[in-house]
Amino acid sequence: MNIRLSGPIEHDSIVNGYGLRAVIWTQGCYNHCKGCQNPETWDPEGGVLVDIEDVKKELRALKGQTGLTFCGGEPFVQPEACLEIAKFAKEELGWNVWSFSGYTYEVLKDYSPETKAFLNILDALIDGPFILEERDLTLKFRGSRNQRLLHLKNGEITKVE
Repeated sequence: MNIRLSGPIEHDSIVNGYGLRAVIWTQGCYNHCKGCQNPETWDPEGGVLVDIEDVKKELRALKGQTGLTFCGGEPFVQPEACLEIAKFAKEELGWNVWSFSGYTYEVLKDYSPETKAFLNILDALIDGPFILEERDLTLKFRGSRNQRLLHLKNGEITKVE
C-alpha cells in the first residue's frame, strides 16, 4: 500500500501536538480554506507516492519521539493508508497518534468505514476548517477559533480543549 505525501517526515516539538513528535504531511485536500498555510498540498495527484513500508522504516529509525501527527492536506482523504501507519505507530512504537482535519468530528464519525476506523485509533483530533476571519495565533495547536482539540478513546470524545 502507498500513501501520497507532500514532503518528508518531520520531527517536531510542541507545534503539532504535545511532546516530541513525528509529523506526516499528507497530500490532497478538497476544502481549499481561504488563507490555508499549505495550498501546495491540495492537489490529490501532487506530492510524492511513498510505500508505507518505507514510512514505517523511517519512523522506526527515529529516536526520542513520543507521538505521530498527521497533517495536510487532509489526512482523511487517505484514511486506509493513514490507519495502517497509525496502527504501526501505536502498536509497535508505543506512540500516541493525532491528526488534523478540515472536517468536523461529527462529519468524520459517520462518513465511511475506513474513515471511522482511522478516527477510532486516534488519541486526538484537531477538527474543523481553517477560517481566516477567526484566525487566532494564541491558540495551542489550532489556527482559528472554530477548531477544536478533541481527545479521543476508541473514537469517542473524552475531553475538548
